[in-house]
Amino acid sequence: MTRRPAVPRNRKPLAAVLGAALAVPLLATAPATASGAAAGQVTVTALKFTVRAGGGTCAVDADLYRPAGVDKAHPAPAVLTTNGFGGSKSDGSTNATAKAFAARGYVTLAYSGLGFGKSGCLISLDAPAIDGRAASGLIDFLAGTRAADDGTRIDFVTKDRPGDPRVGMIGGSYGGAVQLATAAVDHRVDALVPMITWHDLSYALDPNNVADRKVPGAFKWQWTNGFYLIGERLPITAPNLDPSRWGTLGCTHFVPDACQTIGLLNSGSYPAAPTAAMLRYARGVSPVTYLDRVEAPTLLIQGQSDTLFNLNEATATYNTLKDNGTPTKMIWQSWGHSGGHVPGELDLAQGNVETSYTGRRILSWFDRYLRGRKHTDTGPAFAYYRDWQSGYGEASKVPPLSQKVYLSGDGKLVDNRAKVARGSRAYTNAVVPTSHSESSLAGMVGLPDPAPYDTPGTYLGWDTAPLTAPVDVVGSAKATLKVSSPEARRTQRSKDAADKLVLFAKLYDVAPDGTKTLVRRLIAPVRVPDVSKPFTVALPGIAHRYEAGHRLEFAIAASDDAYLGNKGVKPVTVVSAPGDTGTLQLPIVSGRLN
Repeated sequence: MTRRPAVPRNRKPLAAVLGAALAVPLLATAPATASGAAAGQVTVTALKFTVRAGGGTCAVDADLYRPAGVDKAHPAPAVLTTNGFGGSKSDGSTNATAKAFAARGYVTLAYSGLGFGKSGCLISLDAPAIDGRAASGLIDFLAGTRAADDGTRIDFVTKDRPGDPRVGMIGGSYGGAVQLATAAVDHRVDALVPMITWHDLSYALDPNNVADRKVPGAFKWQWTNGFYLIGERLPITAPNLDPSRWGTLGCTHFVPDACQTIGLLNSGSYPAAPTAAMLRYARGVSPVTYLDRVEAPTLLIQGQSDTLFNLNEATATYNTLKDNGTPTKMIWQSWGHSGGHVPGELDLAQGNVETSYTGRRILSWFDRYLRGRKHTDTGPAFAYYRDWQSGYGEASKVPPLSQKVYLSGDGKLVDNRAKVARGSRAYTNAVVPTSHSESSLAGMVGLPDPAPYDTPGTYLGWDTAPLTAPVDVVGSAKATLKVSSPEARRTQRSKDAADKLVLFAKLYDVAPDGTKTLVRRLIAPVRVPDVSKPFTVALPGIAHRYEAGHRLEFAIAASDDAYLGNKGVKPVTVVSAPGDTGTLQLPIVSGRLN
């Protein structure tokens, strides 16, 4: 590696702004070792790159981790990694990831995403034409076809052909989606490991879990505004005074479309033209619109405890890539943005790559697709963490829906349509939220989060009989509902989609003593397209055991305080009759509901 003399610089550690953004909390960590110094068996060199992205140029701050013994005569494959939202190349997660893979013989390039750390340009939400292209410029460096800004070039990365380095990517959340964005614009990427990231931002931030998603959902205001404030209120430091990182008054650090999207969502109004534009933008920067261009083998890792990007996001990406013929596998680990870390699961800060299930799977993925060990076993197509049993369950596919139960008029879930009791039950919403599932804002600032609850009269629940044996549910349940709401029917033809009925579906585990647990605090927000017709709801994926003696409860609630809900009071009635009632279908892998 040749390098021009560097100008000495003083660098201060960057503090974390969002500990829940990745599995390894983003802690205040010291910056990478200065140029030329050895960190164990790895040499770390700080570099700057000016890359073309989105029709302009951006400065990218990076650290190159070079394992001992790697040179032109003994090249090694490369790993590219970047931070979660609000982080940088120096935070605990990115730094630990880079160290972990460099220590295992990979040339690793860790960089601060655009708009973060000391990298320039506005935050553009992992847009392929901007963030993807920026990462592609770093791949040029790994290929040896360009230099860093100080003239540094390298010639020790394994290449498949001139200009085509053997390179994989790994990272979580914001550092997960950028992998797919990069692979969509640069087919030199050989392997991806996106962790706890999104499929469609229009769903993640404004979810509607109905099958017909022509209308927007219920705005996830806590999570969205938390991230927005992190981006807008970056501390006044020398890097943040970079003119390329400043937008306009009221939209300081984001691209304008992102701020317009946040503004529309916070307004609680969905007029047709602005809403269509919002959906086009949110989907346009999301994998849902460009996965057909991703060819790199992809190991998806998603968290069961994740109310920001739930398991359905990874499953949608998984199914699309498989349908496109891209080699793809998926792991549902325990931890996600909402916590859930358990002893023994992958924790890069602890260095347990070889001793954790997910870590071993990642190593085998890179062994096969970066080291070229074609006979390496990369594991089953699908695996899921079991909190009721040691280790992971494995399967050849995501379990299908396997049992249907019926919503009876007496509040029971019954396993035969003939058992349905005729009856009607009703609830109504108040002018303020009356149900609670989780508070991401409490988690962000370290405050306790109350247990989930529903206020009587503002929700309906249907329960099974106490189970005679354990029942394991793995996957996304599906409910088909028909409700009556004259007030919602009167307003749903409004030109503002926000006038449509909103409700929230969820699954509880009810213990013999009556204690209710909302499984992983997950809910399915729904904005009903047309209350005069039945509609189908996909609930968030889970991997959960209902023990013997417990009851499974399916509930629909009028509101949730983590989301924006109904405009106005809209009473709802659910009518059940033996020949016409709602249903709930479950992906059960063991046992059966009574």
